[in-house]
Amino acid sequence: MSARVAVTRQALEDKIRAGEIDTVLMAFPDLQGRLVGKRTTGRFFLDSVADAGTENCDYLIACDMDNNPVAGYRFTSYESGYGDMLAAADWDTIRIIPWVPKTAMIMCDLFDVETKQLIDVAPRTILRRQVDAAEAMGYLPMVASEIEFFLFKDTYDEAHDKGYRDLKTHSPWLEDYHVLQTTKDEYIIGQLRRNLELAGVPVEFSKGEAGRGQHEINLDYTTAVEMADRNSVYKNGAKEMAALSGRSISFMAKWDMNDAGSSCHIHSSLWTMDGETALFDGHNEHDHESGPDHDHHGMSTIFRHYLAGLIATSQEFALLWAPTINSYKRFQPASWAPTGIGWGVDNRTLGYRLVGHGKGTRVECRIPGSDANSYLAFAGILAGGLYGIRNALELGDPFDGNGYEAKDIPRIPWNIRDAIELWENSTIAKECFGDDVHHHILTAAKGEWMAFNQAVTDWELRRYWERV
Repeated sequence: MSARVAVTRQALEDKIRAGEIDTVLMAFPDLQGRLVGKRTTGRFFLDSVADAGTENCDYLIACDMDNNPVAGYRFTSYESGYGDMLAAADWDTIRIIPWVPKTAMIMCDLFDVETKQLIDVAPRTILRRQVDAAEAMGYLPMVASEIEFFLFKDTYDEAHDKGYRDLKTHSPWLEDYHVLQTTKDEYIIGQLRRNLELAGVPVEFSKGEAGRGQHEINLDYTTAVEMADRNSVYKNGAKEMAALSGRSISFMAKWDMNDAGSSCHIHSSLWTMDGETALFDGHNEHDHESGPDHDHHGMSTIFRHYLAGLIATSQEFALLWAPTINSYKRFQPASWAPTGIGWGVDNRTLGYRLVGHGKGTRVECRIPGSDANSYLAFAGILAGGLYGIRNALELGDPFDGNGYEAKDIPRIPWNIRDAIELWENSTIAKECFGDDVHHHILTAAKGEWMAFNQAVTDWELRRYWERV
């Protein structure tokens, strides 16, 4: 893990006074994981915003992808007047954004304007609560994720004007690990790596992926909230840099049924609170179960309970990893996206993969798509794992073979309607997240389902217009 080089509050204020920064973006994630917020002038930031924060309409965490207010939320509504919420700077998150001139970004937490309490249903708070739960048990969660995307030669406006049909991917062939093609893409991908590094988002590497024009950028692992912040800067920045270069990037989970899906594989582990000892490494254990006659594949007891909890909650928590109608198109046999909720040792056909050695021992969850809200996706991982530890759930044997053909492992819900029903009836979800958060996520998912059912798709027109 490489620690991010932090920009201090004093350093930011000095840069504003020196004229090096003239805009401060006070940003926070909405329910879809997009960054929203206000740009303030440097002068006004120093005079009025740094200590007071900004006020933003609370519908921003109670609306759909089109920014339409969705009925049914307890948190806010037309009946309550859609009031304001306070976005206050998290001073550990200051970043200078090199691809936007003279601009700094600060991630914000959301507070009630009157009570000054954190808003429980804000995505960043939801993740914070799970980190707090882990720390109360003596664990420091560490997380990393691998988010894939497709690069297109069309601009965003061109894609929109074409109705997102006949788009031209940046590569005409699958470019998985391909050096020649990724060199042809490097004028975009190189920008992403270099600018993310400059923005305090440490990058390990980029690579071509198993689709036409598909790429993956891997970021250094770190603590959970910081990792979710990095993902937000990465996804937002990738789109901005592509747009500034006359190209476009999509993080749809499945942009075309004839091409690969895009994932957000999540790697997680638990450490001691000082960050020194990795608790998933079974070689650190000295109990009676870890002797030579017990082959646990190098997994500690805590790790086995954690992974058992993930498997036990995966169906009920699917909405946290697959939040859109499109998410479920990605779960196809022999597609590199899992369909079964099992675990294996370095087996990419399953929902969970045991990877790493020693201090690097960890679990990779392969279920989330690149459209997942990182704050909610990470919260789901931690909640499920901690549930397994609290209840000392037993982990079954690893699956060996083709997980797509396995007959004895549970399956990922195959559409959002099934996922909604599983979440709605989940006593575990209510226990882990509380009733208000459970209801908020449920309402968001029902809004997504309702919006889809109020649309006539191209598929329906082609199938029915003339022939029924």
